[in-house]
Amino acid sequence: MSSTLGSSGIEVFPLNLGGNVFGWTSDEPASHQILDAFVEAGGNFVDTADGYSAWVPGNSGGESETIIGNWLAARGNRDRVVVATKVSQHPQFRGLAAANVAAAADASLARLRTDYIDLYYAHYDDENTPLAETAAAFDALVKAGKVRAIGVSNYSPARIREWFEIARRDGLTLPVALQPHYNLVARAAYERDIAPIAAAENLAVLPYYALASGFLTGKYRTTEDLAQGPRGGGAKTYLNEEGLAVIKVLDDIAGTHGVEPATVALAWLRTKPQVAAPIASARTTGQLPALIASATLDLAADEVAALGEVSANVPE
Repeated sequence: MSSTLGSSGIEVFPLNLGGNVFGWTSDEPASHQILDAFVEAGGNFVDTADGYSAWVPGNSGGESETIIGNWLAARGNRDRVVVATKVSQHPQFRGLAAANVAAAADASLARLRTDYIDLYYAHYDDENTPLAETAAAFDALVKAGKVRAIGVSNYSPARIREWFEIARRDGLTLPVALQPHYNLVARAAYERDIAPIAAAENLAVLPYYALASGFLTGKYRTTEDLAQGPRGGGAKTYLNEEGLAVIKVLDDIAGTHGVEPATVALAWLRTKPQVAAPIASARTTGQLPALIASATLDLAADEVAALGEVSANVPE
């Protein structure tokens, strides 16, 4: 039960555990419990970024990486965990100029307490830096043995294509992974503009906001529900007739399989071409089983079709 990250040969569990909550809504002991439970359930793939979680008052960025690094060191399991992190958003290392990418990678390696990063993403495009410079900087990290594979996140279709053109022209390492915003209630832009590139370039797709800020868990069904947690604001976008119709179908399918709606929403993503592992985070160990179950839930063709039909009506 694994997926491969494009042409990299890196095998991953088909659920990517999001580390954005570590150092934010989950403190270090809770984060370590979540990581332990994830690995015990068969997981091996953890996603973070150097900017997590600079938005929290009192944080300076890098908190998630530090928590993960401390856990890796304490458990002695670095060779059994695939770690993905990102560059461009840390307050001290903004942008994708070559010198910044090199310095940010070293800072991430120090916080993660490791000498290599399995998958290193350009987190957000930096239009002030020539793409050739950024692509060469990532290639240098691969050639130095500091990074095994590279990916892009939040890039426009044109800029993704340009990265590949430059890399082929200059003989640089090609990206193997793509991290887009994609889920049952946010489909159109990805499926129209990004999915064709992912297919053409054999990119592993690792969707973020896979549960639409918690909306697809079924937790937010009324405006009163939005006050329940820090992510209610993100879920608010989908709290409308079309969004709730998606929840109804998720409920029905979840009932058939004896699982949670979140499990079905993540399993639906896994039916899509090139999707290797949806990204989802757990604030507590109690939230993990529903996520883990998605890795082995195979939806019937009529269930996939029903979700596709109802979700196509969601306005974007």
